[in-house]
Amino acid sequence: MTISLETIRECLLEEHLLKEFISAEGWSLSLPIALNDKTFDTLSYDSRTVNTDTLFFCKGLNFKSEYLDKAVKSGLAVYVAEQPYDVPAALGIIVTDIKKAMAVISMAFYDYPQEKLKLIGFTGTKGKTTAAYFTKFILDQATNKKTAMLSTMNSTLDGKTFFKSHLTTPESLDLYQMMAEAVKNKMTHFIMEVSSQAYKTNRVYGLFFDVGIFLNITPDHISPIEHPTFDDYFYCKRQLIKHSKTMIFNHESDYFQLLKETAELYTVPYIVYGDQSAKDTDYIYQTNPDDSLAFSINTENDTLAVSGEYHLRLGGDFNKGNALSAVLASALVGATRNDCQQGVKETTVPGRMELLTNKNGAKVYVDYAHNYDSLKNLLTFVKEEHPNGRLLVVIGSTGNKAISRRKDFGTVLSELADVAILTTDDPADENPITICEEIQSYISTDIPVEIVADRSEAIEIALAMSQTEDAVVLAGKGADLYQKVDGEDTPYEGDFYIAERLIRE
Repeated sequence: MTISLETIRECLLEEHLLKEFISAEGWSLSLPIALNDKTFDTLSYDSRTVNTDTLFFCKGLNFKSEYLDKAVKSGLAVYVAEQPYDVPAALGIIVTDIKKAMAVISMAFYDYPQEKLKLIGFTGTKGKTTAAYFTKFILDQATNKKTAMLSTMNSTLDGKTFFKSHLTTPESLDLYQMMAEAVKNKMTHFIMEVSSQAYKTNRVYGLFFDVGIFLNITPDHISPIEHPTFDDYFYCKRQLIKHSKTMIFNHESDYFQLLKETAELYTVPYIVYGDQSAKDTDYIYQTNPDDSLAFSINTENDTLAVSGEYHLRLGGDFNKGNALSAVLASALVGATRNDCQQGVKETTVPGRMELLTNKNGAKVYVDYAHNYDSLKNLLTFVKEEHPNGRLLVVIGSTGNKAISRRKDFGTVLSELADVAILTTDDPADENPITICEEIQSYISTDIPVEIVADRSEAIEIALAMSQTEDAVVLAGKGADLYQKVDGEDTPYEGDFYIAERLIRE
């Protein structure tokens, strides 16, 4: 793939992003004659991977001029930045917003792959990954496994080979490269989790979704390096609405009325689902009292032809709502009722509601629950399933971000746990013991609390403490096989595999 300087100029002008070109000829809005025919076969924001035919983006809060110096010495001729740099490059393309510029140039470079795919975007504080997996399993039925997916836990560009993503929503350059690869692999549908940071940092600038799904909203990711306030977090989340051709809303979400009004303001058609009948709810799910994994989808006007009986492999009423959102999204892009029923029935999610049985009969749940609502829903479900035993919870909290979760976890543990074992969970640059002590400071009930820095040891202690009627919950890491420590992804055996090994030994 290639892109010419003239095409880049046109893209930037169309989006009102171009400030000026800087070259040996001076400052101008016209291209230097010597570079009229210049083309690029690579885009990069990594100064270690450049050559004379690379277009380099000077992006990021931590970008340093020495990175550009190094790139120019490696043969780089043209860079894009928000300010001129004193380097002997042939051309500097100076823009008003580097992240927006990278997005529009990337989609042009990769020949607008989003236009060759049915694009489905999930946002919400909780449930994005599970709902995305439900959608993937349904659309695999409908498309004979021609569905790509970008997910917090696992991503696939060919429908069958999975890899770990570093960001919930990748940088725009990487995103369009992945979409282009999916098109090359003959994928027809592309499912994404769309984070609030994706909109705040313009990773999805200019991207429109065939279907957008807004699952829910509660305070999260509030920190100096993410969102300074809940209002900022919620505003960024709502950007999905005006960038979708059709929206799906959860009637039970906080601030539902504002979500609906936003769609109406931008004349975006929408469908509403929920767990109870209401005048503005189109589809509802109802639990089967005789089978906690069975539910029905009901509606007065089944325009999508998806009403009927469904069965899950994942426990928890909250997963019925996630499944219904996926059913509606899938039907909008071509899935039949049978595709939906079969897909929901087969869906499993790595690190979500995975169940083991300890040697003494105690049940062990592994789940990615990593914020207030997801943890509360998980512990409520497990407590209901095991009314005669204790609830032992192994959990930590991330370092350097989402600081408010520490208080949230202390609150939930106070309400629902019988034993808390606090441990390490992606501490980054912080001391994991300090993080655990902060969580403990918010536990207001007199439950036993242990702090064990080594997560494997914490799991071993929880299993040893458990009795036959008890349930052990390993929360926060899910299927993640890394711990983020001091800026590095440190290999980690994984909660499920550790528990499974300890039970087997």
